[in-house]
Amino acid sequence: MESDKVFLEYIVKALVDNPNDVKVDRKVDEMGVLITLSVNPADMGKIIGRQGNTAKAIRTLLRIIGMKNNARVNLKINEPEGSERPAAASSRTVDQAMEDLKGI
Repeated sequence: MESDKVFLEYIVKALVDNPNDVKVDRKVDEMGVLITLSVNPADMGKIIGRQGNTAKAIRTLLRIIGMKNNARVNLKINEPEGSERPAAASSRTVDQAMEDLKGI
């Protein structure tokens, strides 16, 4: 029944540069299956992809495997410790954008 975990490990290890650092944890509860993925911080970009497209594709494939096994499968990708997400451009104020333009 852990075909989803085996599938995820296979796909992720093929994508990353550090396959030995890939860790997959699978938990089942009343909400369904939660698979937690941890990779080397240097490989996060390869797993997420541009605009999150690679992660979305992996999640879609896992849901299809889940449907085949009558289970709801969700994927959580752990962020490495100390990582910071860049601030979204839409969260900046007009004044901040004008200051940036003045510096050009």
